[in-house]
Parts: sequence; C-alpha cells; structure tokens
Amino acid sequence: MARDLEFYFDYGSPNAYLAHIRLPAILERTSARLIPRIMLLGGVFQATGNASPAANKLKAPNGRRDLLRFVGKYRVPFRMNPHFPVNTLKLMRGAVVAEAEGFLDRYSDAVFAGMWRDGLDMSADEVIAGVLRDAGLDPRLIAARMSEEAIKEKLKTYTAAAVARGVFGAPTFFVEDEMFFGQDRLDFVEDALNGRSYLAAE
Repeated sequence: MARDLEFYFDYGSPNAYLAHIRLPAILERTSARLIPRIMLLGGVFQATGNASPAANKLKAPNGRRDLLRFVGKYRVPFRMNPHFPVNTLKLMRGAVVAEAEGFLDRYSDAVFAGMWRDGLDMSADEVIAGVLRDAGLDPRLIAARMSEEAIKEKLKTYTAAAVARGVFGAPTFFVEDEMFFGQDRLDFVEDALNGRSYLAAE
C-alpha cells in the first residue's frame, strides 16, 4: 500500500531545496503521496531554542561543504544565495495563499528556484513578483492575499503544529509517526516508504 510522505519546509533552507529536487524520484520509486507542510522556520527556531547552523562559526563551513557534496552527487542546479539568510515571512505567507488557491506546487518550484538556483534576493517585493510572473502566477493576487489576517494566522497555526509534532528544523519528514530530519536522511525516508523502519524493534 502506498504511504504518505509529509514534508515540512521553508524556502530559506538550502537543504529543503535539495530535498524538493530529490523527492520526485523517490515518490516515483515508492508511489508515495507527498503532503507538503508549510511552516516558518524562524518561528520554529524561536519556539524550540534552535538556530540555523549557518549562525555557528564551527558548523557553518562543514555544513556548506556537505551541502556542496550533495549538490555535486545529485547534480542539482545550485547557487549559494549571496543574500542568505533571507527573511522568508512573505514567501511562507505566499505559500499559504498558493495552497489555498491550488497552485502550491508551481509556487514552490518557482520560489525554491529563485532562492537556490538563481541566487535572487527573495526578500524584495519586486524580485518575488518577477519570479512569480515568470512562473505564470499572478503576483498581485498573491501579494494582496498575503496581508489577509486569515493567511497570517494560518501560517502561525501551521508553525505551531510543526513544533508540537517535534519539528526543530528544515527539512523534516514524517512517514506515519516516524520523523526524519535533514535531506541527508532521505535514504531512510525511502526505506520507510517501502515499509522498512530500522526502529521497528523499539
């Protein structure tokens, strides 16, 4: 029986971008159904006391080397964003709009590419608008709906729900109740989707 794969993400995470690129092949091999889970990573960090590895002077260089290793191994089109870290509040509110309007897949493809393929300043309104327009989306509709209180509250609700589930960073995956953190755990994710969990004896 095909399983569900929940994917907690924020566009500001380069590893979430790598996961976004790698997931289609895994879904094809496993016939799993992807369930995107929107959250604001900054809110998750604040609620959990966690912080970006990029903020740690010892972790940051090693994390970047590992990132580039995965980029090379999987031949992912990638450019380290010169504007990193980027405030993703507007982008994640836009994701809530895109989900409500039924085009989250297209929105995510465009925003992830703008952020991590093209290295654009995705905190700038005019840049966001151009990226969305190029993807055939209506930036005026999305920008207008971003300011709706219901959209703002839904993002807060999604973020709180992620924290309540034990999420502390991005990307995070769930196969049923088993949690996997980081795109470097995708081999374990694929095994779980195929019915094999190495924690089954616990």
